[in-house]
Amino acid sequence: MTEEHPFADDLCIAAFYCFVPLPDPAVVRERLLALCAAGGIKGTIILANEGYNGTVAGSDEAVAELVAALTEIAGAARVEIKYARTPDMPFGKLKVRIKREIVTMGVPDLDFTRDGGDYVDPTAWNALIADPATLLVDTRNSYEVGIGSFENALDPGTRSFTQFPQWLADLADGLSEAERRDRPLAMFCTGGIRCEKSTALARSLGFGRVYHLKGGILAYLEQVEAAESRWQGDCFVFDERVAVGHGLEAGSHILCTSCGMPVPTAEVEVHKATCSGG
Repeated sequence: MTEEHPFADDLCIAAFYCFVPLPDPAVVRERLLALCAAGGIKGTIILANEGYNGTVAGSDEAVAELVAALTEIAGAARVEIKYARTPDMPFGKLKVRIKREIVTMGVPDLDFTRDGGDYVDPTAWNALIADPATLLVDTRNSYEVGIGSFENALDPGTRSFTQFPQWLADLADGLSEAERRDRPLAMFCTGGIRCEKSTALARSLGFGRVYHLKGGILAYLEQVEAAESRWQGDCFVFDERVAVGHGLEAGSHILCTSCGMPVPTAEVEVHKATCSGG
């Protein structure tokens, strides 16, 4: 049962990330913990020496205070942030964790801010991926791809993002030098953070025309009308909404309590009978 939030019936969800050097993440953690606790914010924030990443929910006032602090921490670095609304608190608790990476790919010595791909606004994305020469790559994991993706996107079939570098290296090995240099490579993920790393990796492998969807799938679903969309299905999100569709409206999936995988609401009983997670 979702806990009632003390501030309002209509809450703000903020999803954000920033690549900025954090020499002492523990100090930042204490500051954010205190700020979130005082404002009744719940969700998850991950800190590392390379920056921060998180999704939280709370009152408009509390989230605004948190975003102001995150912007101050970022300094001159770019903060990517997206907002959504929800009638109920989608998180059970507050977690602020320190890890080696804010999204774990496991490839050291890449400069994501310098070598990442070129951003493509959601409103220009359709034209790019309509080109038959474009290699369209979904950088998310298989359970996410399974409930929705862009038509004709390549699915790496990964269980975790740490498997993606090998898949991309294999893709590069299967192309000629000219193809890697000249064919457009378009990557996308939920909110954009994985593509900051995957596009930098692609350029290190010799891909010359590398692009990624600015703001990720969530920005696309928010800004592109359903009638013009090339998206099919729902987009998995890491909170109790489970999935969202166009306009960031709640999707048609729930999480199986046994295996933890997203399941269409219409197929819950069938899934229960075959689920091996219990």
